[in-house]
Amino acid sequence: MGCAGCGSGSNGSSKGCGGSCSSGGCTSFQGPFAVFDWLSNMELPNGQEKFDGVEVRFKNGRKGFFRDTENLHLKIGDVVATEASPGHDVGVISLTGELVKVQMRKKNVDPYEKIPKIYRRATQKDIDIWQEARKREHDIMLQARKIAKRLHLKMKISDVEFQGDASKATFYYTADNRIDFRQLIKEFAREFRTRIEMRQIGLRQEAARLGGIGVCGRELCCSSWMTDFRSVSTKAARYQQLSLNPQKLTGQCGKLKCCLNFELDSYLDALKGFPKKDTKLETKKGRATCQKIDIFKSRMWFAYDKDPMNWHQLSTDQVKTIVKAAEKNKIVESLEEFSAQIEMENDNKSKFGNVVGQDSLTRFDKPKKERKKRRKRRKNQYRKRK
Repeated sequence: MGCAGCGSGSNGSSKGCGGSCSSGGCTSFQGPFAVFDWLSNMELPNGQEKFDGVEVRFKNGRKGFFRDTENLHLKIGDVVATEASPGHDVGVISLTGELVKVQMRKKNVDPYEKIPKIYRRATQKDIDIWQEARKREHDIMLQARKIAKRLHLKMKISDVEFQGDASKATFYYTADNRIDFRQLIKEFAREFRTRIEMRQIGLRQEAARLGGIGVCGRELCCSSWMTDFRSVSTKAARYQQLSLNPQKLTGQCGKLKCCLNFELDSYLDALKGFPKKDTKLETKKGRATCQKIDIFKSRMWFAYDKDPMNWHQLSTDQVKTIVKAAEKNKIVESLEEFSAQIEMENDNKSKFGNVVGQDSLTRFDKPKKERKKRRKRRKNQYRKRK
């Protein structure tokens, strides 16, 4: 948004750069936070006026809702000057029409309450001031970190965002404890000659603003498409049978990975058909306790309390059968007779599942030296026969 290739057309709208900027797309708006207006082709009923609310995107995916009181006939991608306190801000229209109502209700905003308004389409002068302010942000962030370090404040300034008219700078920071930054604001105002606003953000929001590549090899979800950050607990890892290793479960933000919640509902649905993990199996040989479960194969491993080292593999149906038998006072002999059936099934699969060896990944990895030795042996045997 807002790269050096942006400019304004004859009617005041932005020309754009054709999506060639590395900041996530400006007026072409093909960045990771692009929105598809699925109501754009629908006509409104007779006599109904078009909704005058619009959604505007600012730096790093920050969005806000504004009212088009001047009836500017805005469309997605237009660069506009919006109401701010004080002065005005510059952003890009990301959504118009009836779908804005849906987004406002999703964010718990009344579509008909008083919201800030759109002043005008951004002129070339507005865009030039905006771009000059954006170029200063990185250098100012580095200077701000040095000042905070000199004042011995335990905080990390992760980003700086200038308002569109360069009249105010917002400093985003993270801190574990409450920070007294009264002296810091005085130093910033004296050094940068502008209004200062300090805004504390969480670690996940910081990772979203900075961006990066995850262990999966793709761009971080929080910086590419996620806008709502839900809490992630270790229960999500336990339900998915993941080892509670902090190095593997934590993301770049230092918190539990958001992707732990993506498949959690599927695991919970699958676990509904499983007996409870604290189920005790009563047999004539003794009581058995669950040691492990496999959700994908619908398997459970039990071990006798007297012999916890030997595990017996059972299917969920077999476990339910043993529990029902115990409720009717028909206790089974042992777990071995049930686990033997599972072992027979596994043996049959191993015998007939790979008839021609097409599943073997190493069948072509035999060293060539052995082949040469065999050829020599055959030649020698053939010579001796002669």
